[in-house]
Order: sequence, then C-alpha cells, then structure tokens
Amino acid sequence: MPPAVRDDDAPPSFRRAVESLREPVVRPEIALEDIPAPRRLAPHAVAMSATVTVDDDDIALGRLIVLYDPEGTRDWPGPFRVVAYVSAELEPEISTDPLLGQVAWSWLTEALSGHGADQRELSGTVTRATTEGFGAKSGQPTTTELELRASWSPLSEDLSGHMSAWLALLSATAGLPPVDVTDISQRRPRHD
Repeated sequence: MPPAVRDDDAPPSFRRAVESLREPVVRPEIALEDIPAPRRLAPHAVAMSATVTVDDDDIALGRLIVLYDPEGTRDWPGPFRVVAYVSAELEPEISTDPLLGQVAWSWLTEALSGHGADQRELSGTVTRATTEGFGAKSGQPTTTELELRASWSPLSEDLSGHMSAWLALLSATAGLPPVDVTDISQRRPRHD
C-alpha cells in the first residue's frame, strides 16, 4: 500500500499528491512498504519501497520518494520532485550488452510517457555493478546488477501516473511480462 502522510502540518496539495499514489493497481508480484522519508531534502516528504517476488525469490527492488517544497527553496522547476530507484540482477548474457544503459533508460522514459506522467528536468543514471567472489567466496558465481536512479519534477499534484510509471519500470527491470500478456509456457495443456 502506498504511504500515508505522517506530517500533521503537511499542506493540502502534498496530502492530495500522496493520496493520488494509492490510485494505481499494483501487480501481485510487487509488495509495497511504507519507509521513512529523508527529512533533509525537503520540508515534506514521503517514501516507499517495493520488492518484486516470483516463485518465492526476490528478483528486483525499488524505492520511490516524493519531495515537496512549497516555498520553492530548492532548485526544482516546481514544488514537487520525484526520486525513483530500481535494482535487479541481470542474466550474464544481458549484462555485457553495450546498449544496456540506453535500453534501461528507455524503460523509464517509455513508462513515464505511457502513463501520462508529465514532468520536467528528468535526470538520472544507469549503473552496472559486477560482483566477483575471491578467497573463501571464489566459488560463488559472478553476478551483475542493474541500478537505475532518476528524478524529475511532476507538472501537477496528481502523481498517479508517476506511481504507475515507477511500477512499470520496476516490472520491466525485473523482466516481468506485460500485465495483459499470458505466459504460454506456464499454461497446462487441455485434455478434452
């Protein structure tokens, strides 16, 4: 469940923005959890984490933070700033693709545009982190993790499209099929 406002002095526009985070439908593979929001980044903030679980394995995780500065003391083009993070382990053959960063960034931009999440000043990074074991851990397989960090300023206080975009980005990073696609490899044959 998306977060609740814990700040009794929060302005109505921030409260409405946080409430709009509850509107999107969340896939059953994604579990959301309210987490403490950073307090130094803005006068008002709310944060959540997400874990994507398939067959009892956590395959991706993410965080979404909504910052609100009604006085405009931050260098944002509006009172709100959304900060998103997603991370997932990659298959070895995908991890070496030189276009991986561009592809991952396109997951974000397509999710934002596909969910009507109008924004300004989109910025971020895509990182590949490779982990190799040595010494007592030398027998462990080498793994590569993808991390995407981004932030943007929404054009309105209705953040439902931004929440949907983050959930879509998390799903793409985890390698989940689109919601309206049936995985035929999992279908059982009919015996008539």
